[in-house]
Amino acid sequence: MQLSDFDYELPAARIAQTPAEPRDAARLLVDRGSAGIDHRQVRDLVDYIEPGDVIVVNDTKVIPARLALQRSTGAQVEVLLLEALDPESRRWTALVRPGGRLRTGEVLRHHDSGCEVVFVGRSDDEGSFIVELAHDGDALKFLERSGQIPLPPYLTAAKNAEGTNDRYQTVYARRPASAAAPTAGLHLTHDLLEAVQAKGARLARVELVVGVDTFRPITEDDPLLHRMHSEYYSVSAEVMDQVLKAERVLAVGTTAVRSLESAVHFDALSGRTKLFIHRGFDWKVVDLMMTNFHLPRTTLLLMIDAFIGPRWRTIYQAALDHEYRFLSFGDAMLLDRHAL
Repeated sequence: MQLSDFDYELPAARIAQTPAEPRDAARLLVDRGSAGIDHRQVRDLVDYIEPGDVIVVNDTKVIPARLALQRSTGAQVEVLLLEALDPESRRWTALVRPGGRLRTGEVLRHHDSGCEVVFVGRSDDEGSFIVELAHDGDALKFLERSGQIPLPPYLTAAKNAEGTNDRYQTVYARRPASAAAPTAGLHLTHDLLEAVQAKGARLARVELVVGVDTFRPITEDDPLLHRMHSEYYSVSAEVMDQVLKAERVLAVGTTAVRSLESAVHFDALSGRTKLFIHRGFDWKVVDLMMTNFHLPRTTLLLMIDAFIGPRWRTIYQAALDHEYRFLSFGDAMLLDRHAL
């Protein structure tokens, strides 16, 4: 296996800068194996649902995790919070740019709110740091005063658009925790969820706290040498019982996939996962996957390859030929692991 096996040319014009309106008006490429491809819309998902299906979503909520701060010298520092390290959400792992010259104990301030962040030092994970928020007991209020929703860097046109922050949350988002959205779920509406349940499917929720490492490109020539950082996941006993008894399990997004497969592979309903899904993976739970179109050379693309094999190239080429929109605010595909 070589990293070049997971490369393709993605023209900049194919990267969606704004989301479809309404959410379920996004296009949906439906994989039917040797029977070909259907070109539909997300609202048509109900046509592919069968009684007895369980549809699993990741209900994590994105926090205002990006902080634009200043050193005492006036120099600018950007802190991107990744995950809280204590119950009070004071200490966090974070990406800090630039972080190499900061001193342990140095105080960084937000210009407008006056909120302070203390630089603690490097974390155990390569490339990340530990910072401490000087809040009064409510970390979320601190972030709402000082932080911004951390949109992906390629969303250059969306950063200042009205309503962008709301559209970077799923309609069922619950516990604020993630540094990035589970983007496949951005397409779903309350009406669509009601429609698939009326068709006889059940809706189930899991949680995986999304960190930016999930989306980082692989830099090793041999992708199996890539180091996965851990992320917190949780699957309730009730949900696990539902999926194990289901006729089919449709996971909405790669993070829902990792939650479910981690719970079974590690025999633990919650914890931290470094599960790296790639070619040869022994699938235990997920039958169908609804997901967006991903960047080349990423662990997400390796997961797609593990799920449907080399026909992912045919699907991606068809999406490019038919002018589908890619990445976080782009269109979606419905993949069937069992299609021949």
